[in-house]
Amino acid sequence: MVAFLLAFVVLSVLTPWLTRHLGTRVFYLIALLPAGAFAYTLTQTATVTTGGAVTQSIPWIPQLGISLSFRVDTLAWMLALVVTGIGALVLVYCARYFTDDEPSLGRFAALLLAFAGTMYGLVTADDLVIMFMFWEITSVLSYLLIGHYTHKRESRGAALQALIVTTFGGLVMLVGVVMISVASGTTSLAYIVANPVTTQMGTWAILLILVGALSKSALVPFHFWLPAAMAAPTPVSAYLHAAAMVKAGIYIVARLAPGYADSDGWLPVLVTLGVWTMVVGAWRALRQYDLKLLLAYGTVSQLGFLMIAIGFNTRDTALAGAALLLAHALYKATLFLVVGVIDHRAGTRDWRKLSGVGRSAPALAVIALVAVASMAGLPPLLGFVAKEAVFTSLLDAGVGGSGWGYAALIGTAVGSVLTVAYSIRFFWGAFGTRKDQPATVLHASPWDTLLAPGVLTVATIGLGLFASALDPLLAPYADTVPGVGSLTEPPYHLALWHGLEPALYLSVVVLLLGALMFRARRGVLRLQAKVPDVIDAGRGYGKAIRGVDRLAARVTHFAQRGGLPQYLGTILTVFVLTLGFAAFVNRTWPDTIVLWDYPGQVLIALIMAICAVMAARVGQRMTAVILAGVTGYGLVVLFAFHGAPDLALTQALVESITLVIFVLVLRRLPANIAQHNKPVRPKRRLLIGSFVGLVMGTIGFIALGARQFESIAGALPRLSVEDGHGDNIVNVMLVDIRAWDTMGEVSVLIVVATGVASLLFVSGRNAVVPRLKESRSLRSAANRRRVVADPELSSEGHAVSRQAFLLAGRKNDPRSRSIVIEVLVRLLFHPAMIVSIYLLFAGHNLPGGGFAGGLLAGLALVARYLAGGRYELSEAAPIDPGKLLGLGVILAVGTAVVSLFFDGIPLESAYFTATVPVLGDLSFGTSTIFDIGVYLVVIGLTYDILRSLGSEIDRQSENDEIGPRPDTVPEGASTTTEEVTR
Repeated sequence: MVAFLLAFVVLSVLTPWLTRHLGTRVFYLIALLPAGAFAYTLTQTATVTTGGAVTQSIPWIPQLGISLSFRVDTLAWMLALVVTGIGALVLVYCARYFTDDEPSLGRFAALLLAFAGTMYGLVTADDLVIMFMFWEITSVLSYLLIGHYTHKRESRGAALQALIVTTFGGLVMLVGVVMISVASGTTSLAYIVANPVTTQMGTWAILLILVGALSKSALVPFHFWLPAAMAAPTPVSAYLHAAAMVKAGIYIVARLAPGYADSDGWLPVLVTLGVWTMVVGAWRALRQYDLKLLLAYGTVSQLGFLMIAIGFNTRDTALAGAALLLAHALYKATLFLVVGVIDHRAGTRDWRKLSGVGRSAPALAVIALVAVASMAGLPPLLGFVAKEAVFTSLLDAGVGGSGWGYAALIGTAVGSVLTVAYSIRFFWGAFGTRKDQPATVLHASPWDTLLAPGVLTVATIGLGLFASALDPLLAPYADTVPGVGSLTEPPYHLALWHGLEPALYLSVVVLLLGALMFRARRGVLRLQAKVPDVIDAGRGYGKAIRGVDRLAARVTHFAQRGGLPQYLGTILTVFVLTLGFAAFVNRTWPDTIVLWDYPGQVLIALIMAICAVMAARVGQRMTAVILAGVTGYGLVVLFAFHGAPDLALTQALVESITLVIFVLVLRRLPANIAQHNKPVRPKRRLLIGSFVGLVMGTIGFIALGARQFESIAGALPRLSVEDGHGDNIVNVMLVDIRAWDTMGEVSVLIVVATGVASLLFVSGRNAVVPRLKESRSLRSAANRRRVVADPELSSEGHAVSRQAFLLAGRKNDPRSRSIVIEVLVRLLFHPAMIVSIYLLFAGHNLPGGGFAGGLLAGLALVARYLAGGRYELSEAAPIDPGKLLGLGVILAVGTAVVSLFFDGIPLESAYFTATVPVLGDLSFGTSTIFDIGVYLVVIGLTYDILRSLGSEIDRQSENDEIGPRPDTVPEGASTTTEEVTR
């Protein structure tokens, strides 16, 4: 199972690249993976049908009891078959539904495949936390799939609505997940269900989890997001909103029902909301003219029906609910695919504009007729078998003394009447012939367009005819529900014919009333028009969102006005009030006070304090930056004197990079601070700043006496050597012991790079810094000499024999060039790069590491830029910084994932030792690969920010000062050799 999940991840990443070469044929290729998972799940049939389970577990976070655990029992087996089988068919359908010129086709294919893998992981996960992770990933992927047509406002709005609603339910569910895990003492779903928590905490936890299930499965009052999601492409609707995503809520209810169906509030919530959803959805479906919207509201109705059946606390309703879940996935996915074919061939989904489609496309009509008949509950189809089973089980529950049984029976019967009515309406609208409408002209379509819906139709017929063979496959799950089923023995079983029983008569009445309701459709429409929309959940959602927007705007207007000083003042004031109060009520203080460790510490602190005060008072920006930098270099000295060379080295490099960034930004700002407007309320600023310093100092002082347990620092030297195979404790902690923290920091660095570049490249992001056209040939020594030696190419007009280094420097204004800087850069650039690599590989045992090495390499790039300008960046690093960032993340994350293949935990390091002639004993660890990833990320970050704050600001400055010139190198363009030496 884990192997299949990894395969889904890998193939999803490769799919965009494959799409560029295969076009729509890529869908046939990627469909093989869910088809393989389907076949693999079929091999587990013998185990699960005898009540067993196939399990797999990989430890992940042992301290929290969280592991990558997967378990396939009867319920997971059935859902896995649904999500993989229908997923494979939908992908095959996509190959004919889309064309090669579909926008973002590779992205869509990758997302749909990733969604199939995520659903497979969700239904097979046995760890509650892992299941919740998959749960939230489905919300994100559905957001991206619904919003596939990014140029359409309705698609973006529908995607955001679905994300907000399902994420809200997911957050509520997360609270319940944490509560039930704590109360049970485990995150194992199998254990939590087998040993239900009967305390009040357990009851509340289950109710909170139900909120997430209701929102995901679009029950009232969360139902409105599903019809809006029909803005997505039809394959998305067929898969996510018929067979997969909306079944996630049903699945979690079915999973918990064996242990918690008797909990307080369970039945009232599910039956009440289920009946209401079934009736409201079907009632709204009768008003729709768009075939896809009709099916969407019908899906809402059927989800209410499913929630009642699967959540009712008897064995027979559990069996009926499982059969209904399978039947619904088959016929509703078929109908959505049929609508996609009609839309493509007729150019519309509005049935008022369709006529004679059934005569023009008889095969399509037959497929749709079978699916509609199953939805309405006609024999001999699986929908009839499942609906009759639900009626029988609810009737038995009512006869057995359950008032909720009768309530659920009446509600589902009324909803089923409406279901029959809108089922007939769908088929009549899509395939009927209208006298006042000319016959619809259908475009030609390949025969294999009907392959996917045809297979699903055959399954609907076959499982209905041989329902008795389906019963032993689903019964093991039903037997886990402890509630009493039928009053007679043996318990209910699935079959096409049970004789003349009450449920059969009820089904006949439902079919007749539904047909009569369709016949009187004009009267029904008039009645619907008279019913006021007193309560509209969709409208309520819109009002709530607008209210939040207005509130946020007012709060922002109140708290964020007056410019940057006002913003900072507000933030710092809140900081002083909150942490100042915490410090005031604190009762933990150090026992002793040590004013200094050595006299030099006082002198360094005094210099830092004086520079900090001066930085706040000087009037020139550059002076203020340099003075602020002194405080940073003061920390370098303190770290060095305290025996922390790694921290001192890193701090020195960070401070140097920071100074450069400040300088790059200050070029676009006036030299003097507040040269046009004098600072306002300086006394208030002084007061706030003083209190911030006082509170921060107090917090630091309190922290010295707040420790309650022995520090773990004493064990770090031993752990560093024994477990990390390194003598440098700091580096070993970063890449081994606390590698998760470093991975988080790497992610933050990427976000910073993206944010800075996005702010600068407002009108469009340059892929690379402009390069010189002749750079490829000039990289050879001979051509470099030719450029300098040729009087026509040499900037001085006479020949020289030395090799050129800073070719792009000739693009700069001669007045801004410095021979001193160019000579220094020529002498120091390559040694700096070599030293950075040395720091990278030596950091495990000596001061250094990937972070420090990356900073030094970044400083070398800064030097090249300062000497040669923005064009020199492309010569120093002819690569997109985004690729460096991406490669760094791949190496870091890859190190975390690869260990799983060797029965390890993520980021667990492996070490290889060998004796090499001359070099002696060498030790190489996989943590070094992780460190290389950090090294590349830091270089990519520095390069990206340098390109943004240096190159882009240079370009903007040129345009602002002299305007675009004919010989200016535009974005992505190049220059000739003559322009290089001009």
